[in-house]
Amino acid sequence: MTTTVELTRFRVSAEHATDLVAARGPMIADFQADRDGFLGAKLVQLPDGEWLDIVEWRSPADFAASRAKGGDLPGIEAFFALIDELVSVEEGTLR
Repeated sequence: MTTTVELTRFRVSAEHATDLVAARGPMIADFQADRDGFLGAKLVQLPDGEWLDIVEWRSPADFAASRAKGGDLPGIEAFFALIDELVSVEEGTLR
C-alpha cells in the first residue's frame, strides 16, 4: 500500500512561532473531523523562520479534496493565517 505525502514549506515570523505551534492542535482536530483520508501530520521547524509540514493522505484524491476545501474550518483558518509566505508545496508517494 502506498500513501500520498504532502510536503508544504512556509515561513512564519519569529514572533508568531509560538502561536503557530499552539494553533497546530486545533488545525489537526479539524483535519481529523472533516478531511477524509487524513492519516497524520508532522511539523518541522527549520532555520531562518521556515517550517515544513509533512501530511500523510490515504490517496492523491483525498489530498486534492482537502486542498479544494482550503481553510474552511476555524482551526485550519487560524493556522493558515499565521503563515507569512508559502515557499513550496509538493506531493509524493511514501513506499
